Formats: sequence, C-alpha cells, structure tokens
Amino acid sequence: MSTIAIIDYGMGNLHSVASAFEHVCDSKIIVTSNVAEIEAADRVVFPGVGAIRDCMAEIRRLGMDEVVKKAVAEKPVLAICVGMQALMDHSEENGGVDCIGLLPGNVRFFGDDLKDEAGEKLKVPHMGWNQVKQVDHPLWAGIDDNSRFYFVHSFYVKAERQDEVMATCHYGLDFDVALTHGNLFAVQFHPEKSHTAGLQLLKNFASWNGDK
Repeated sequence: MSTIAIIDYGMGNLHSVASAFEHVCDSKIIVTSNVAEIEAADRVVFPGVGAIRDCMAEIRRLGMDEVVKKAVAEKPVLAICVGMQALMDHSEENGGVDCIGLLPGNVRFFGDDLKDEAGEKLKVPHMGWNQVKQVDHPLWAGIDDNSRFYFVHSFYVKAERQDEVMATCHYGLDFDVALTHGNLFAVQFHPEKSHTAGLQLLKNFASWNGDK
C-alpha cells in the first residue's frame, strides 16, 4: 500500500485534508512532522492556513523547507493554499516575508480597493466558490474546465514562469491558482472543501507519478 504523508507544522486543518484523501483512495494517510516518515512516504502533501510570517517561522524552525525541497526532487508533492504561497520567492503579507523560493514569483495583496468590471467594490478576502481555468495537466483528469473550487485568501500568486501556470482565476484581476514544477503541483484553492471537483483532483494526485 502506498503512503501519503501530510506535513504537520502546526498550520492548517489537516484532519479535513486527511479525511478527503481517505474518501477517494486506498493509500495509507499519515499526518506527521516526522522527517523520516515524510521521506519514506510515496507522496507528500504540503498544506497551510494562516499568516505567512507564522507559517514560514514554523516551516524553518522544523526544517520543513529543506524537507519539502527534497521531496519535490524525489516524489509527487501537492501544496495547498498557504502551502503554495510558501513555495514562492516572497510574500507581501506581514510587511514582506521571504518564502522558500522553489517557485519563481511573488505573493501579492488583493488590495483594499479591489473592484469588479462594473466598478463595484469586491470583498477581501476572496472567499467562496470561483471558476478555475485550466491548462492541460494530469491532475485535471475528469474535471471540467472552468469548474468551481473553494477559496479563502487575501493574497494571490503571480508566477514568473508562464509555463509553470496550470490554472488561473479571476476576482477583480487575473491570478495564478495552480502551478507545477516537476513533481510538484500547487493550488491556491482548497480541494478538500471543493466537493466533486476537489475530490477528483485529490484522487488524481493519489495515482500521479509526477511530471507531466
């Protein structure tokens, strides 16, 4: 039986992610901060919820930045929400925070004056369901283009490398919501909260062997 390790560095609702995986695959699901267990797993999930400064402090304190880099070089890795943002070069949140730097690009604030095309003010954080426009990738198998996924975030990703962008979304502006880099697939939305489409993505990840 293959094993999926969900990295626990004290940030995020890991139980909901674990339960979603248990619902869609036969893999052994472990939630762990043990480096040996993460390194021994067949696939790794890097989640995250909360302020980036706190997340990065714990990631670095536990050495999870190096663990994640090593995992991406060796096996399929799925990053979720702040887990995705933590992989970028830098975030504007909390006055500016340097991140892991595995994915070239930055995390930016939506702004206090975000408006839609009609000039109506949009709420920040971006919270709720929104359409995701796909770029062809194995993790989108069985998921219709422009399917809706669940978001909760005030900061968004803009990647430097267009060839790494696997999906975009629009909320007052266009932003990147799925990135890939070798064995890594990173998403801004919460697949574990995104019903059928999200569960299909998790199921696809559970059988994905990395790369395109």
